[in-house]
Amino acid sequence: MGRPNIMIGVLAAIACEFIFGLSYMTTKFGMESASSIALLGWRFFVAFIAMSLAILFGIIKIDLRGKPIRPLLMVAIFSPTLYFIGETLGISHTTASESGVFLACIPIASLLASTIFLKKKPTKNQLIGILITLSGALFTVLSIGMESSLSLLGYLFLLIAVLSNAFYSVLVEKAGSYTSIEITYVMLVVGASVFGLIAFIEALINKNLEGLVCLPFRKPAFGQAILYQGIVCSLIGFFLSNIAISRLGVNKTSSFIGVSTVVSILSGTLMLGEKFSGLQIFGAGLILIGVYRANIGDR
Repeated sequence: MGRPNIMIGVLAAIACEFIFGLSYMTTKFGMESASSIALLGWRFFVAFIAMSLAILFGIIKIDLRGKPIRPLLMVAIFSPTLYFIGETLGISHTTASESGVFLACIPIASLLASTIFLKKKPTKNQLIGILITLSGALFTVLSIGMESSLSLLGYLFLLIAVLSNAFYSVLVEKAGSYTSIEITYVMLVVGASVFGLIAFIEALINKNLEGLVCLPFRKPAFGQAILYQGIVCSLIGFFLSNIAISRLGVNKTSSFIGVSTVVSILSGTLMLGEKFSGLQIFGAGLILIGVYRANIGDR
């Protein structure tokens, strides 16, 4: 890889994780007004509309003519579809500490998937760095106390989320004949279709279809949450993630995942007034040391 490619990939990975780190705060605001399914449905609908308008007015361009769509659908099936289904249902059936421990294992799962399916063995620095980042993430999660739900169903859904994210990363790296914009657009089309339909069905069952449609207009906090999650997280965040994977590969990109944990802690402390203990500071420090160690070979 050329030096400019590495620099673009690193900046994209950091920006992506920064965006995702702030999303935890907006999720908290959004779920005060609606269910997680309604939030996901509106999130991907907004992202799909925003990107479709950008394509319509020529701000961004995609060209899928003559290209097989199946590889992109496979990417979209794993993320956002399976990942968010697994994460949402997993979190709802387990404790915060349990879900945090599972999701902290995503870099390791991505590393294994890259080794098995892409035949790309991690370097010594990458392996050590990711293990340090994992230990920092686990330390941060467990510093607030470990509670157990003993929900096998919840554990299964969280495992699905972890594996889905790993397979998504591998498939994006293999989709070299598509641009990051093309991959992102298909992800948003599938996400809007799947989660929009699920949200519609939930509203029908609860006889609250009008409430679902009017949510962003009646609840300002929900409207702000879906704008951030739809345009910034789903559109820009997925686009940056796809750029990072295509420029750096799965192994290097996965080393940056812990950055979102640090950002979520800082945002919770600075904007929500949540407590920030010394143990969390230590864990956040470990995460950043791990990110540096994993990329120490690149100036």
